[in-house]
Amino acid sequence: MARPITLPIYEDLRMVDAGRLRRLVRMGAYEGHTGGLARGKLQANVVIVPRSFAADFYQFCVRNPKPCPLVGVSRAGSPFLTALGDIDIRTDAPQYSIYHFGEMIRQTTDIIDLWRDDFAAFALGSSLTVEAALVERGVKLRRIGRGKTAPKFRTKIETSQVGPFGGEMVVSMRPIRHSEVDKVRVLTARFPHAHGSPIHVREPTTVGIRNLMAPDWGDAVEVLDGEIPVFWASSLTAQDALARAEPAISITVSSGHMLITDVDARALSRPNFELGASLQ
Repeated sequence: MARPITLPIYEDLRMVDAGRLRRLVRMGAYEGHTGGLARGKLQANVVIVPRSFAADFYQFCVRNPKPCPLVGVSRAGSPFLTALGDIDIRTDAPQYSIYHFGEMIRQTTDIIDLWRDDFAAFALGSSLTVEAALVERGVKLRRIGRGKTAPKFRTKIETSQVGPFGGEMVVSMRPIRHSEVDKVRVLTARFPHAHGSPIHVREPTTVGIRNLMAPDWGDAVEVLDGEIPVFWASSLTAQDALARAEPAISITVSSGHMLITDVDARALSRPNFELGASLQ
């Protein structure tokens, strides 16, 4: 009798390179969270919209680079993001969320059957990129490896609106030991396309967050004695703006289930992509 296939678990993948990790995801062998994986490589959120929304969404990202660091755009109708690696956007993220007029209707591990010739895919750098680097430098992130996603909050910080896209900035929060905050600031600043340095530190009410244990998205995490809350701009800002724009269909990767790219996480210049060909 054939032996059952054992799927890899998170801890098995900590030292796996980006290409192999993507292949495992593409085969359906890993469907979990990506925080702390593929050390040294850029992780990306993905937003897929019909072509009629693409130009406005692109400009929204350009005008709001801190929460929406645009690192790649597909050609119109193409599911490939070759500037970021050997990537098929239909299969290479562990989980996708499908939206109908701004409401999430389901989640799935591939979007092959949903792909359309009028889709445009946008890749936005994710702060999950730096989590492996933080852990490597001794910064404790208690949710890593526990299947939890970072808590995210809608703030009172307004974005620059473009067409139907607008609203408040969304931030992610990580409790950081007080003695390590300066180190974390310096380290994350080295990753400009993964939101860079924190946008706010300490008092959450300053940016309109009332209760740290009631995030708008993700899993709550307690701030313990000796820790302070540190907030980074989040590419969920783009997904929130997408929900407000209410296209008939849109697709994103699910929270915490980012696309792993082949791009150096510390790259100072954005990967090349042909915007004109993408949005025409």
